[in-house]
Amino acid sequence: MAQIAVCGPSECTPEEAEAAREVGRLLAERGAVVLCGGYGGVMAAAAAGARAAGGIVVGILSGRDRTGANPHLTVAIPTGMGEARNAIIVRAADAVIVVGGSWGTLSELALARRGGTPVVTLGGWRVLDSSGRPVPGLLAAADPAEAVRLALAGRPDG
Repeated sequence: MAQIAVCGPSECTPEEAEAAREVGRLLAERGAVVLCGGYGGVMAAAAAGARAAGGIVVGILSGRDRTGANPHLTVAIPTGMGEARNAIIVRAADAVIVVGGSWGTLSELALARRGGTPVVTLGGWRVLDSSGRPVPGLLAAADPAEAVRLALAGRPDG
């Protein structure tokens, strides 16, 4: 069973929320477990989409307890690690889908790539090298369906 992290800002636009909800739904329909940071914004939208489709959603929380966790999580794991929990989210994932962008989301993108985990971007961050060229290793998706397809590509159960 694939485990796909959906990362994005806790305060997002309505368009980002809708994209994340669709990503969550499509991942659940394909049998993937959705991992996220467990709070609001993109995380809550992805969780809601996955749960509505009967999927499993695991929230890796930054706090020491489940306070503030979104209600769509199947499992909430408090870490007490603050933003360092981002490393756990991306290490537990077979691939990461980034919807929108925030500083925390950028850290998840960087940690995932540093660890060799595939990253699919859906809007949000564009990472450029010193010459202004896109950094290799990020897969840009045009829509939620393409993001899910790219995240699950090459997985025997995807």
